Amino acid sequence: MGSDAGGNDTAGSGCRVMQTALALEGGGTSIAEARHRATEFLSQAQEDGLPVSQQVLELTQLVVSELVTNARKYAPGPVLMELRITARAVDIVVWDSDPTIPTARAADPGRIGQHGLEIVQAVTENLSVAPEPVGKRVTARIALQEETDSPGRSPR
Repeated sequence: MGSDAGGNDTAGSGCRVMQTALALEGGGTSIAEARHRATEFLSQAQEDGLPVSQQVLELTQLVVSELVTNARKYAPGPVLMELRITARAVDIVVWDSDPTIPTARAADPGRIGQHGLEIVQAVTENLSVAPEPVGKRVTARIALQEETDSPGRSPR
């Protein structure tokens, strides 16, 4: 079961920000709970007039699934997920207690599994990992508007 804090705020630039947070306990339902919360959050953002496309919704669900799965698999204890949205992007932030900084592996079509970070890098505008006093914080950004001048995104 999780808890949350949510609301609307404004960033220093005057841009409106919506956000919500969720603490995920152990158990097999935490990944589905995180996806469900992300869907509810983006639906509310749509109702509030932000341009959330079906593609952004699906990419957010995918990224939430991958990041929360990794946190549940490799870190003991709770996982915290925060979602923020502005007129430009959705940020998915996942904190866990494992201090190990993940790295994407070299492409290997024969490898079974362990492609999550590669997938997240491929579908996000930006992916960053920051060490915390306890554990780490992984932040993935998904643009609300597709960039039309570049055929693909590069990992950052």
